[in-house]
Amino acid sequence: MDYIELKVEVKPSSQETNEMIIAQLAEIDFESFTENDNGLNAYIKSPDYTSALEDKLKDLFLPEETSISYVINRIKGENWNAKWESDFEPILVNNRCLVKASFHKNLPEFEYEIIIDPKMSFGTGHHQTTHLMIEAILNEDFINKTVLDMGSGTGVLAILAEKRGAKDVLAIDIDDWAYQNSLENIKVNGCYKIKTVCGDVSFIQGKSFDIILANINRNILLSDIGHYVKSLSHNGKLILSGILKSDIEVIQQNTNEHGLSHLTTATRDEWVTMSFVKL
Repeated sequence: MDYIELKVEVKPSSQETNEMIIAQLAEIDFESFTENDNGLNAYIKSPDYTSALEDKLKDLFLPEETSISYVINRIKGENWNAKWESDFEPILVNNRCLVKASFHKNLPEFEYEIIIDPKMSFGTGHHQTTHLMIEAILNEDFINKTVLDMGSGTGVLAILAEKRGAKDVLAIDIDDWAYQNSLENIKVNGCYKIKTVCGDVSFIQGKSFDIILANINRNILLSDIGHYVKSLSHNGKLILSGILKSDIEVIQQNTNEHGLSHLTTATRDEWVTMSFVKL
């Protein structure tokens, strides 16, 4: 799968303005973001970058006296691995879980070690939402639980769920490139309780889970929360991320409408993870 990289230069640049732009780009289905001193980069699957979407870029709301310019690059799928191998540094979460690549050697040992060789940037642990989800998994009881990792990417969350004691994990991603990468990462981490599927939320119909992990984006979450609730067992937990602080109210309203009770909210920069229980 090829990706479109939108390199956005913001004048004057600030984290507040960047986050305002990121929130709007997330609403039109951009999937991942990195910030820099001059603005930000945003990524979307190439087939999803349409002329209608490009028109929406012209209507972004900006603070007064702020201007943006952008350059569009197409990144071939096979280039992701080399790009991220050159930049990929080990990630340590809560001094308990180390996420590293296979080429990282002679590192200290921690309670959990996950090897991720990413074929794309999403799900290495570097992004705030993946970091937050790892923290949430570390704080949750997974012993003998059935788990769904929806939008599983590299498989990092599914792998940690198994390492935390889950008895059965279903990892689903709609992107074939992510699906193939997760198979490799699951194998290299010695996991055998994870079933992987390349597909969408329709694959969970008729299934039941004690814990559902969904680190996707605001629009997909709002569309699919009803499906998650139907597949969530009594007293089951739903842990969501891929959302910004500005999304909290609409996520809270949607989950309330589906009968979920809010448990926790955690933030990292402008990004949020929220957990709910089905009573």
